[in-house]
Amino acid sequence: MRRRLLALLCVTGSLISGCGLLPGGQDRHTVTVWLMKDSASKEFLRRFTEDFERTHKDLRLDIRIQEWTGIVEKVQKALRGDAEDGLDVIEVGNTQVPLYVDDGRLADLTLESMRDWGKEHWLPGLAEPGKDGNKQYGVPWYAANRVVIYRKDLFAQAGITAPPKTRDEWLADTRKLDSGGNQGIYLAGQDWYTLSGFIWDEGGDLAEQKDYEWRGTLDTPAALRGMDFYRRLQALGAGPVDADEEHPPQAGVFAGGKVAQIIAVPGLAGAIVRQNPGLEGKLGFFPVPGRTAARPGTVFTGGSDLVVPQNTDDQFAATAVIGALTGAKWDTELARTMNYVPNKTTLAGAVAGEEGVAAMAAGAAHGRATPHTPQWAAVEADNPIKGYMTRVLGGADPATEARRADRKITEALAQNLG
Repeated sequence: MRRRLLALLCVTGSLISGCGLLPGGQDRHTVTVWLMKDSASKEFLRRFTEDFERTHKDLRLDIRIQEWTGIVEKVQKALRGDAEDGLDVIEVGNTQVPLYVDDGRLADLTLESMRDWGKEHWLPGLAEPGKDGNKQYGVPWYAANRVVIYRKDLFAQAGITAPPKTRDEWLADTRKLDSGGNQGIYLAGQDWYTLSGFIWDEGGDLAEQKDYEWRGTLDTPAALRGMDFYRRLQALGAGPVDADEEHPPQAGVFAGGKVAQIIAVPGLAGAIVRQNPGLEGKLGFFPVPGRTAARPGTVFTGGSDLVVPQNTDDQFAATAVIGALTGAKWDTELARTMNYVPNKTTLAGAVAGEEGVAAMAAGAAHGRATPHTPQWAAVEADNPIKGYMTRVLGGADPATEARRADRKITEALAQNLG
C-alpha cells in the first residue's frame, strides 16, 4: 500500500470516515494526487489542502508521496490502469513527460492551458517537454536550474566589484581568481548539463530530429564552440576531467576554502556552509553569464510538470487541482517555501528578494530541456557526452571526438523505434 499523508487529511477536518461523507450527508469526490518526495513541505501541503477543500466543497484531496527511485515504472503501471485504485493527478519530472506521452495514456490539457492557465508565460524548459506537436500534456509546476555560487570575499580580494555579465568578463574574472593557491572555478570535466547550456547559447543542440529520425549533433560548429568555451573555463581550476560534479561532491570541494566559484543549484550553498560554517555570509549568486550582457546564459531547466492520466474518472476535478497548484497564489507560495523558480516568467518578481532564487529565475527565463524524445533516457543510461568531454579536455581533437559521440547518441536514439 502506498503511504498516505494522513496528517494532512486529519487537519483539514474534511474527512470523518473512509467513505468521504461530510456532516449532513454530503458526498465529496476524492481526487487522488501523486506528488514526489521533497517537492513540497508537509506544511505547504497542509495549507494547500485546507484551502482547496474549503473552496471546492464537493472535492476531497488524497495526496500520496512517492519516491523518485523506480517512479517511471510505477507511473507507467498506473497509466495502464494497474494501480490499486483511481489516480487523477501525477507529478513527473519535466524531461520524463515524453516517455508517458509516447504511451498515449495522458489526457490532453491544451484547452485548459490556453484558456485558463496562461501557457504563453510558462518557462520554456518546463513547457516544451510537456508538449507533443500542438498538444499540451504536461503543465509546468516549478523549476530549478544552475547558477554560479561564488565567494564574495575572494572576488573582493581580486578587485572584482560586481559579478560578470558576459562570458568574456567571466573568463577574465576567473583568470584573476585562479591564483594564490585558489581555483578560479571548480568545474568537473563531465558536467554535461553545464556544457549543454553553452552549446544552446551558441545556437547548437545535443541532438536534432530530421525526417523523423534523431541524430547526435555535437559535431556542428555551434556545438563545438560551446565545448571550446567549456574547455577554456574548466582549465581555470583543478576540476577532474574524468568525473562529474558528484565525484567527488562539489559542495565538499567548495567548502574546503580554496575555490572561488562553482556552477550548481543555489540550494547547494546550505550544504557548503554546513561543512564549513566559516563561509556563512560569504557566498553570493549570479546567473550563468551569456554571450552578451543583454541576457543571461541558457541553462538546463529541471523541475516538475503535472499530468492527468486518461483513465481518471473525473478529469474536471483533476484539472481543478492542477489549476490551483499551478496558479499564481500557490505556485509563488511554493517557490518561496522551497526556493524554487515559479512556473511563469511573469512571477519571477515573487522571488526577487532571495538572491540565489532570483539568479535562478533569471536563467530559467531562457532555460531549455534535453532533446524532446522518449529515447533520450537511453542516451543518459550510458552517456557518451561524458566520455567526449573527458577526451577533449585531455587534448584529443574535438571534431573527431564529437563525431564518435554523435554515432553513439544516434544509435541510442534509434532504440525501440518502430
